[in-house]
Amino acid sequence: MKPFNSNTVKTPSDDGFWMPPEWFPRAGTLMSWPVRREAWLDGLEEARDGYVEVARAIAEFEPLYMIARSQVDDGGYAAYKDARKRLPASVEVWDFPHDDSWVRDNGPTIVVHKDGRRAGINWQFNAWGEKYHPFDADNRLAPLILEKLGLPRYDAPLILEGGSIHVDGEGTLLTTEECLLAKNRNPALSKEKIEEYLRTYLSVTAVIWLDRGLWGDETDGHVDNLACFVQGGRVLIQVATETDSPNMPNSRQNLAILEAARDAMGRSLEIVTIPEPPRRTCRGESLTLSYINFYPVTGALIVPVFGKDGDSEMKKADDRALGILKEQYPGRKIVPIDGMKIIKGGGNVHCITQQIPKAYT
Repeated sequence: MKPFNSNTVKTPSDDGFWMPPEWFPRAGTLMSWPVRREAWLDGLEEARDGYVEVARAIAEFEPLYMIARSQVDDGGYAAYKDARKRLPASVEVWDFPHDDSWVRDNGPTIVVHKDGRRAGINWQFNAWGEKYHPFDADNRLAPLILEKLGLPRYDAPLILEGGSIHVDGEGTLLTTEECLLAKNRNPALSKEKIEEYLRTYLSVTAVIWLDRGLWGDETDGHVDNLACFVQGGRVLIQVATETDSPNMPNSRQNLAILEAARDAMGRSLEIVTIPEPPRRTCRGESLTLSYINFYPVTGALIVPVFGKDGDSEMKKADDRALGILKEQYPGRKIVPIDGMKIIKGGGNVHCITQQIPKAYT
Protein backbone atom coordinates (compact mmCIF):
# COMPACT_ATOMS: atom_id res chain seq x y z
CA MET A 1 0.00 0.00 0.00
CA LYS A 2 1.29 3.46 -0.79
CA PRO A 3 1.69 5.90 2.09
CA PHE A 4 -1.09 8.45 2.44
CA ASN A 5 1.38 11.28 2.71
CA SER A 6 3.86 10.35 0.00
CA ASN A 7 2.95 13.48 -1.96
CA THR A 8 1.15 15.50 0.67
CA VAL A 9 1.68 16.92 4.13
CA LYS A 10 -1.56 15.47 5.46
CA THR A 11 -1.43 13.70 8.84
CA PRO A 12 -3.76 11.18 10.54
CA SER A 13 -5.36 14.04 12.48
CA ASP A 14 -6.07 15.92 9.25
CA ASP A 15 -7.89 12.86 7.92
CA GLY A 16 -9.85 12.07 11.07
CA PHE A 17 -7.79 9.13 12.38
CA TRP A 18 -6.94 8.71 16.07
CA MET A 19 -5.00 6.28 18.23
CA PRO A 20 -7.34 4.16 20.37
CA PRO A 21 -6.45 3.04 23.90
CA GLU A 22 -5.30 -0.50 24.61
CA TRP A 23 -8.72 -1.54 25.92
CA PHE A 24 -10.25 -0.78 22.50
CA PRO A 25 -11.79 -3.85 20.76
CA ARG A 26 -9.01 -5.98 19.35
CA ALA A 27 -8.43 -7.72 16.01
CA GLY A 28 -5.24 -9.38 17.21
CA THR A 29 -1.66 -9.00 18.42
CA LEU A 30 1.75 -8.79 16.73
CA MET A 31 4.99 -10.27 18.08
CA SER A 32 8.53 -10.81 16.69
CA TRP A 33 10.74 -13.85 17.33
CA PRO A 34 14.01 -13.34 19.31
CA VAL A 35 17.06 -13.37 17.02
CA ARG A 36 19.67 -10.90 18.37
CA ARG A 37 22.03 -13.02 20.46
CA GLU A 38 23.93 -10.18 22.16
CA ALA A 39 20.73 -8.69 23.57
CA TRP A 40 19.97 -11.58 25.96
CA LEU A 41 21.94 -11.99 29.19
CA ASP A 42 21.08 -15.68 29.64
CA GLY A 43 20.90 -16.60 25.96
CA LEU A 44 18.37 -16.91 23.20
CA GLU A 45 16.99 -20.30 24.21
CA GLU A 46 15.63 -18.93 27.48
CA ALA A 47 14.33 -15.87 25.62
CA ARG A 48 12.50 -18.02 23.10
CA ASP A 49 10.95 -20.08 25.88
CA GLY A 50 9.68 -16.83 27.39
CA TYR A 51 8.23 -15.66 24.09
CA VAL A 52 6.47 -18.98 23.59
CA GLU A 53 4.89 -18.69 27.04
CA VAL A 54 3.59 -15.21 26.21
CA ALA A 55 2.45 -16.27 22.74
CA ARG A 56 0.51 -19.24 24.09
CA ALA A 57 -1.15 -17.05 26.71
CA ILE A 58 -2.23 -14.44 24.16
CA ALA A 59 -3.42 -17.02 21.61
CA GLU A 60 -5.95 -18.28 24.15
CA PHE A 61 -7.80 -14.98 23.85
CA GLU A 62 -7.23 -13.45 20.40
CA PRO A 63 -5.45 -13.98 17.06
CA LEU A 64 -1.65 -13.76 17.21
CA TYR A 65 0.76 -13.02 14.37
CA MET A 66 4.45 -13.84 14.89
CA ILE A 67 7.14 -12.28 12.71
CA ALA A 68 10.09 -14.65 12.16
CA ARG A 69 12.66 -14.39 9.40
CA SER A 70 13.36 -17.42 7.22
CA GLN A 71 16.96 -16.35 6.66
CA VAL A 72 19.35 -18.82 8.30
CA ASP A 73 21.88 -17.08 10.57
CA ASP A 74 25.63 -17.68 10.73
CA GLY A 75 25.12 -20.45 13.28
CA GLY A 76 22.69 -22.32 11.06
CA TYR A 77 19.60 -21.28 13.01
CA ALA A 78 16.35 -20.86 11.04
CA ALA A 79 14.04 -18.63 13.08
CA TYR A 80 10.90 -19.14 10.97
CA LYS A 81 11.16 -22.94 11.12
CA ASP A 82 11.78 -22.94 14.87
CA ALA A 83 8.95 -20.50 15.60
CA ARG A 84 6.50 -22.53 13.53
CA LYS A 85 7.53 -25.69 15.40
CA ARG A 86 7.19 -24.21 18.89
CA LEU A 87 4.03 -22.09 18.51
CA PRO A 88 0.39 -23.20 18.57
CA ALA A 89 -1.08 -23.99 15.16
CA SER A 90 -3.49 -21.07 15.52
CA VAL A 91 -0.59 -18.57 15.43
CA GLU A 92 0.25 -17.22 11.97
CA VAL A 93 3.99 -16.88 11.35
CA TRP A 94 5.03 -14.14 8.90
CA ASP A 95 8.37 -14.29 7.12
CA PHE A 96 9.78 -10.75 7.23
CA PRO A 97 13.39 -9.61 7.66
CA HIS A 98 14.02 -8.13 11.11
CA ASP A 99 16.97 -7.40 13.40
CA ASP A 100 15.40 -7.74 16.83
CA SER A 101 12.26 -8.84 18.67
CA TRP A 102 10.61 -5.74 20.16
CA VAL A 103 7.68 -5.07 17.86
CA ARG A 104 6.18 -2.58 20.30
CA ASP A 105 9.02 -0.26 19.35
CA ASN A 106 9.70 -0.94 15.68
CA GLY A 107 6.21 -1.95 14.59
CA PRO A 108 3.43 0.35 13.37
CA THR A 109 0.92 2.25 15.47
CA ILE A 110 -2.51 1.47 14.06
CA VAL A 111 -5.05 4.28 14.13
CA VAL A 112 -8.81 4.17 13.50
CA HIS A 113 -11.46 6.38 11.92
CA LYS A 114 -15.09 6.73 12.95
CA ASP A 115 -16.21 5.60 9.47
CA GLY A 116 -14.67 2.16 10.01
CA ARG A 117 -11.32 2.60 8.28
CA ARG A 118 -7.92 1.89 9.80
CA ALA A 119 -4.43 3.07 8.88
CA GLY A 120 -0.94 2.74 10.29
CA ILE A 121 1.80 5.11 11.37
CA ASN A 122 5.32 4.23 10.30
CA TRP A 123 7.58 5.91 12.86
CA GLN A 124 11.31 6.05 12.27
CA PHE A 125 13.38 3.64 14.37
CA ASN A 126 17.07 3.80 15.34
CA ALA A 127 17.38 1.02 17.95
CA TRP A 128 16.90 3.19 21.03
CA GLY A 129 19.49 5.75 20.06
CA GLU A 130 21.69 3.37 18.02
CA LYS A 131 22.40 1.06 20.95
CA TYR A 132 22.36 -1.98 18.64
CA HIS A 133 23.50 -2.50 15.05
CA PRO A 134 22.23 -3.24 12.50
CA PHE A 135 18.71 -1.83 12.79
CA ASP A 136 17.85 -1.07 9.16
CA ALA A 137 15.60 -4.14 8.77
CA ASP A 138 13.69 -3.13 11.89
CA ASN A 139 13.29 0.38 10.51
CA ARG A 140 11.69 -1.13 7.39
CA LEU A 141 9.42 -3.56 9.26
CA ALA A 142 6.35 -1.38 9.91
CA PRO A 143 5.58 -0.80 6.19
CA LEU A 144 5.80 -4.57 5.56
CA ILE A 145 3.36 -5.27 8.40
CA LEU A 146 0.92 -2.64 7.17
CA GLU A 147 1.07 -4.00 3.63
CA LYS A 148 0.36 -7.50 4.98
CA LEU A 149 -2.62 -6.15 6.91
CA GLY A 150 -3.82 -4.23 3.86
CA LEU A 151 -3.64 -0.89 5.65
CA PRO A 152 -2.44 2.41 4.16
CA ARG A 153 0.28 4.21 6.07
CA TYR A 154 1.45 7.61 7.20
CA ASP A 155 5.25 8.06 7.31
CA ALA A 156 6.03 10.13 10.40
CA PRO A 157 9.16 12.33 10.37
CA LEU A 158 9.96 11.39 13.96
CA ILE A 159 12.04 8.69 15.64
CA LEU A 160 9.67 7.17 18.18
CA GLU A 161 9.22 3.80 19.86
CA GLY A 162 5.75 2.56 20.75
CA GLY A 163 6.83 1.83 24.32
CA SER A 164 7.44 5.53 24.88
CA ILE A 165 3.75 6.49 24.71
CA HIS A 166 0.40 5.57 26.26
CA VAL A 167 -2.96 7.13 25.33
CA ASP A 168 -6.37 7.17 27.00
CA GLY A 169 -8.40 7.35 23.78
CA GLU A 170 -9.95 10.62 24.94
CA GLY A 171 -7.20 12.95 23.74
CA THR A 172 -4.52 12.49 26.42
CA LEU A 173 -1.03 11.07 25.93
CA LEU A 174 1.43 10.03 28.62
CA THR A 175 5.20 10.01 28.01
CA THR A 176 8.55 10.88 29.60
CA GLU A 177 10.93 13.70 28.88
CA GLU A 178 13.87 11.37 29.42
CA CYS A 179 12.97 9.34 26.34
CA LEU A 180 11.25 11.64 23.88
CA LEU A 181 13.69 14.48 24.46
CA ALA A 182 16.77 12.22 24.39
CA LYS A 183 19.38 13.64 22.03
CA ASN A 184 20.06 10.19 20.59
CA ARG A 185 16.57 10.20 18.99
CA ASN A 186 15.61 13.58 17.49
CA PRO A 187 18.42 16.02 18.37
CA ALA A 188 17.21 18.73 15.99
CA LEU A 189 13.64 18.80 17.34
CA SER A 190 12.42 20.92 20.24
CA LYS A 191 9.98 19.67 22.86
CA GLU A 192 7.32 21.86 21.23
CA LYS A 193 7.93 20.34 17.79
CA ILE A 194 7.84 16.78 19.13
CA GLU A 195 4.59 17.54 20.92
CA GLU A 196 3.19 18.95 17.67
CA TYR A 197 3.96 15.66 15.92
CA LEU A 198 2.29 13.70 18.72
CA ARG A 199 -0.82 15.83 18.40
CA THR A 200 -1.06 15.65 14.61
CA TYR A 201 -0.19 11.97 14.17
CA LEU A 202 -2.12 10.56 17.15
CA SER A 203 -4.93 13.14 17.42
CA VAL A 204 -4.25 13.97 21.06
CA THR A 205 -4.83 17.39 22.58
CA ALA A 206 -3.08 17.01 25.94
CA VAL A 207 0.41 15.62 26.53
CA ILE A 208 1.46 14.80 30.09
CA TRP A 209 5.26 14.82 30.33
CA LEU A 210 6.54 12.71 33.19
CA ASP A 211 10.17 13.28 34.16
CA ARG A 212 12.20 10.08 33.95
CA GLY A 213 11.42 6.41 33.57
CA LEU A 214 12.70 3.61 35.78
CA TRP A 215 16.31 3.69 36.89
CA GLY A 216 18.62 1.67 34.62
CA ASP A 217 16.08 1.32 31.81
CA GLU A 218 18.02 0.67 28.59
CA THR A 219 15.29 2.37 26.57
CA ASP A 220 16.04 5.75 28.19
CA GLY A 221 12.86 5.82 30.21
CA HIS A 222 10.01 4.23 28.28
CA VAL A 223 6.69 5.07 29.88
CA ASP A 224 5.38 1.52 29.44
CA ASN A 225 7.68 0.44 32.27
CA LEU A 226 6.50 3.27 34.48
CA ALA A 227 2.85 4.26 34.07
CA CYS A 228 -0.24 3.64 31.96
CA PHE A 229 -3.90 4.57 31.66
CA VAL A 230 -6.32 2.06 33.15
CA GLN A 231 -9.21 4.06 31.74
CA GLY A 232 -9.91 7.67 30.94
CA GLY A 233 -8.94 9.79 33.94
CA ARG A 234 -7.13 7.00 35.82
CA VAL A 235 -3.37 6.33 35.76
CA LEU A 236 -1.55 3.35 37.25
CA ILE A 237 2.08 4.08 38.17
CA GLN A 238 4.85 1.95 39.66
CA VAL A 239 6.51 3.64 42.62
CA ALA A 240 9.44 3.09 44.95
CA THR A 241 8.59 2.31 48.57
CA GLU A 242 12.07 1.99 50.09
CA THR A 243 14.08 5.14 50.77
CA ASP A 244 17.26 3.58 49.37
CA SER A 245 15.64 2.71 46.03
CA PRO A 246 17.27 4.52 43.10
CA ASN A 247 13.73 5.16 41.85
CA MET A 248 12.61 7.04 44.98
CA PRO A 249 13.48 10.63 43.89
CA ASN A 250 11.88 10.12 40.49
CA SER A 251 8.80 8.46 41.98
CA ARG A 252 8.16 11.58 44.03
CA GLN A 253 8.72 13.84 41.02
CA ASN A 254 6.42 11.86 38.73
CA LEU A 255 3.67 11.64 41.35
CA ALA A 256 3.82 15.41 41.77
CA ILE A 257 3.50 15.86 38.00
CA LEU A 258 0.47 13.57 37.84
CA GLU A 259 -1.18 15.26 40.81
CA ALA A 260 -0.89 18.64 39.09
CA ALA A 261 -1.91 17.40 35.63
CA ARG A 262 -5.22 17.75 33.83
CA ASP A 263 -6.25 15.45 31.00
CA ALA A 264 -7.79 16.44 27.68
CA MET A 265 -11.23 16.43 29.30
CA GLY A 266 -10.07 18.90 31.95
CA ARG A 267 -10.14 16.32 34.74
CA SER A 268 -7.69 15.83 37.57
CA LEU A 269 -6.27 12.32 37.40
CA GLU A 270 -7.10 9.47 39.74
CA ILE A 271 -3.69 7.99 40.58
CA VAL A 272 -3.27 4.33 41.55
CA THR A 273 0.16 3.20 42.72
CA ILE A 274 1.74 -0.23 42.48
CA PRO A 275 4.89 -0.86 44.53
CA GLU A 276 8.01 -1.78 42.60
CA PRO A 277 9.46 -5.30 42.91
CA PRO A 278 12.64 -5.93 44.92
CA ARG A 279 15.81 -5.20 42.98
CA ARG A 280 17.52 -8.10 41.21
CA THR A 281 20.56 -8.50 38.94
CA CYS A 282 21.71 -10.92 36.26
CA ARG A 283 25.39 -11.41 35.42
CA GLY A 284 26.20 -8.21 37.26
CA GLU A 285 23.58 -6.11 35.46
CA SER A 286 20.60 -4.57 37.28
CA LEU A 287 17.25 -5.72 35.89
CA THR A 288 14.52 -3.13 35.27
CA LEU A 289 11.60 -5.04 36.76
CA SER A 290 8.15 -3.62 36.12
CA TYR A 291 4.62 -4.78 36.83
CA ILE A 292 3.34 -1.98 34.57
CA ASN A 293 4.76 -3.81 31.54
CA PHE A 294 1.66 -5.99 31.26
CA TYR A 295 -0.44 -6.44 28.14
CA PRO A 296 -4.25 -6.36 27.99
CA VAL A 297 -5.87 -8.80 25.57
CA THR A 298 -9.51 -9.58 24.88
CA GLY A 299 -10.89 -10.57 28.28
CA ALA A 300 -7.54 -10.94 30.05
CA LEU A 301 -4.35 -9.32 31.28
CA ILE A 302 -0.96 -10.95 30.56
CA VAL A 303 1.25 -9.90 33.50
CA PRO A 304 4.99 -10.45 34.08
CA VAL A 305 5.89 -11.77 37.52
CA PHE A 306 9.38 -12.38 38.84
CA GLY A 307 9.16 -14.90 41.69
CA LYS A 308 8.37 -18.13 39.84
CA ASP A 309 11.79 -19.50 40.78
CA GLY A 310 10.76 -19.75 44.44
CA ASP A 311 12.09 -16.36 45.59
CA SER A 312 9.74 -15.80 48.56
CA GLU A 313 10.35 -12.05 48.82
CA MET A 314 9.62 -11.62 45.13
CA LYS A 315 6.59 -13.90 45.30
CA LYS A 316 5.12 -11.67 48.00
CA ALA A 317 5.63 -8.61 45.77
CA ASP A 318 4.12 -10.48 42.80
CA ASP A 319 0.99 -11.38 44.76
CA ARG A 320 0.57 -7.79 45.95
CA ALA A 321 0.87 -6.48 42.38
CA LEU A 322 -1.53 -9.08 40.97
CA GLY A 323 -4.08 -8.13 43.62
CA ILE A 324 -3.90 -4.45 42.62
CA LEU A 325 -4.25 -5.31 38.92
CA LYS A 326 -7.24 -7.54 39.63
CA GLU A 327 -8.94 -4.61 41.40
CA GLN A 328 -8.18 -2.26 38.51
CA TYR A 329 -9.30 -4.65 35.78
CA PRO A 330 -12.45 -6.34 37.09
CA GLY A 331 -13.90 -8.89 34.72
CA ARG A 332 -10.53 -9.73 33.13
CA LYS A 333 -8.69 -12.95 33.76
CA ILE A 334 -5.23 -12.26 35.21
CA VAL A 335 -2.60 -14.48 33.53
CA PRO A 336 0.84 -14.30 35.19
CA ILE A 337 3.86 -15.36 33.11
CA ASP A 338 7.56 -15.69 33.97
CA GLY A 339 8.82 -12.17 33.28
CA MET A 340 12.40 -13.06 34.28
CA LYS A 341 12.98 -14.81 30.96
CA ILE A 342 12.09 -11.66 29.03
CA ILE A 343 13.48 -8.87 31.21
CA LYS A 344 16.99 -10.25 30.65
CA GLY A 345 16.69 -8.76 27.17
CA GLY A 346 15.72 -5.35 28.55
CA GLY A 347 11.92 -5.30 28.36
CA ASN A 348 8.84 -7.38 29.09
CA VAL A 349 5.40 -8.46 27.91
CA HIS A 350 4.20 -5.06 26.71
CA CYS A 351 7.51 -4.41 24.94
CA ILE A 352 7.28 -7.58 22.84
CA THR A 353 3.67 -7.10 21.72
CA GLN A 354 1.75 -4.61 19.58
CA GLN A 355 -2.04 -4.44 19.43
CA ILE A 356 -4.11 -4.48 16.23
CA PRO A 357 -7.33 -2.63 17.01
CA LYS A 358 -10.55 -3.63 15.26
CA ALA A 359 -12.10 -1.45 12.64
CA TYR A 360 -15.49 0.06 13.46
CA THR A 361 -18.43 -1.93 12.15
